[in-house]
Amino acid sequence: MIKQQLQSLSYFAAASVFTLGSSFAIADVIKIGVLAPLTGATAADGIEYQRGVEWAIEEINAAGGIAGNTFEMQVADVKDHSAANVSAAVERLLGTDDVEVILTGYASLSMFEVDLMAEANMPYIAAGPSAGFASIVSQDPEYYNCCWSYAASFKSYETDVLPAIQKMVKQSGITLRDKSIAVISSDNPYSKTIAEGLKKSFTNANWKVVVDEIVPTGEISDWRVILSKVNKSNPDLIVNTDYLPGNAALFIKQFLEKPTDSLVFLQYAPSVSEFRELTGAQSNGVLYNAIGGSLDTDKWPRGQQLMQTYQKRYNQESGAYGVGLYEMTQFYFNALKTVKDPKNHKAIGEALGKTKAQTVAGIIEFDPKTHLAIQDENHIPVSFWQLQEGKQVIIGPDKYSSGTFQIPHWKVNK
Repeated sequence: MIKQQLQSLSYFAAASVFTLGSSFAIADVIKIGVLAPLTGATAADGIEYQRGVEWAIEEINAAGGIAGNTFEMQVADVKDHSAANVSAAVERLLGTDDVEVILTGYASLSMFEVDLMAEANMPYIAAGPSAGFASIVSQDPEYYNCCWSYAASFKSYETDVLPAIQKMVKQSGITLRDKSIAVISSDNPYSKTIAEGLKKSFTNANWKVVVDEIVPTGEISDWRVILSKVNKSNPDLIVNTDYLPGNAALFIKQFLEKPTDSLVFLQYAPSVSEFRELTGAQSNGVLYNAIGGSLDTDKWPRGQQLMQTYQKRYNQESGAYGVGLYEMTQFYFNALKTVKDPKNHKAIGEALGKTKAQTVAGIIEFDPKTHLAIQDENHIPVSFWQLQEGKQVIIGPDKYSSGTFQIPHWKVNK
């Protein structure tokens, strides 16, 4: 299905920039710029970016627009997220008439483009690696008043896995043999930072890191050399922070050729439908977590409602970005309703910073010092998930859970 969808969107890559909603050309049209990977390993995420914005635009245009304005989507391809390709995509949107706001899930992994947006005084909402975003904005929050992060601090990715694993072990009765962990990462700021933080968290709790490997960023064709080291050490827990769905899918398939008696935790990739389509029942039992993930549970009606609507519209489950970009577009619409003038970028940025909204991911408010969404259980929680019978099940925290941890099918020590 993903392959077919990518093929159906291939013409976007040829043009790099396209518009949606030309039927409203007779009105004053505001263009919402979107930085998205239309080609390459993360193109499945790019599809979700576009769908989320498209969905929001169709709704607001059908309702008559805002202050006499209707909306179009303008997309630029960031391809592999490299600095050169992101810079080119940003410049393309900044140079396009009537682009009054730019949105993305993640464009670059360092978030350097925040500086480009500030120089151009362009309202920008992103949901990418929050450490890079915060390090830029915190130098001068007022100067960066254009730019706001739907993503909260990722620090809990480093610290909250250990207590979650301890809780699962206690509740299920699993016996830890020697408190050992294998940590595998890819060579990019997002994956490496999380991996280094996890190693520190676990070693401080007297766990042993028995495998510590890093692979180049990009497509991985074979994990077996690393998995042979995992097999020799037979750790209690395996963590792989490579976030690419195709890489993670190959990892779990090759792991199952000769599985160890381990829990398996993968960073981000299982939240993407591509991963689940590639692995099917093989990935049942895989663990992951999310900061800003979609809370698809009857304990959080907003999340459940939007996830169900996305499923009906596109005949596919949304990951974090389909519904996430829908919510980010709503932030802009609400700011514009307050400011009225889409050209007043300074006022739009200030209005965005005052956002307080119930979203699919929790309650969004922004930290004025970093411009990140606030991360705690009453705002954006760290949610823990397990794939069970092909579905994503929230197993923690209890406030949002829709199920409980199940011992993976490959695990011997049950």
